[in-house]
Amino acid sequence: MKFLKQFLIILAISLIGEILKSVLPFPIPASIYGMVLMFILLLTGVIKLEQVRDAGKFLIEIMPVMFIPAGVGLMSSWSVLQPVLLPVSVITVITIFTVMASTGIVSQFIIKKSKGETK
Repeated sequence: MKFLKQFLIILAISLIGEILKSVLPFPIPASIYGMVLMFILLLTGVIKLEQVRDAGKFLIEIMPVMFIPAGVGLMSSWSVLQPVLLPVSVITVITIFTVMASTGIVSQFIIKKSKGETK
């Protein structure tokens, strides 16, 4: 019963995210609204971590399974994706390295700043 309650809390936050998506005029996905709302509720203590911990762990554990439909969708629309495969691949590789580099630089800056060794 505890697991069901935790899952319902997460679903309620997701529903509020969907409602915010339909009400607010911003081009932000409903899942982002839900995650930000959950973060704020956890940060302020309105929802305690223990109230959603077990269901959250379960959802993280089954996350790889959730990518199967997306992979099947990519395979079924291969004829549409094939002409743009090279540009999308190049953009993806460039983006990955850009994000890795910027994350590394920011992380090093924060580590040095926290140690008091800023240059």
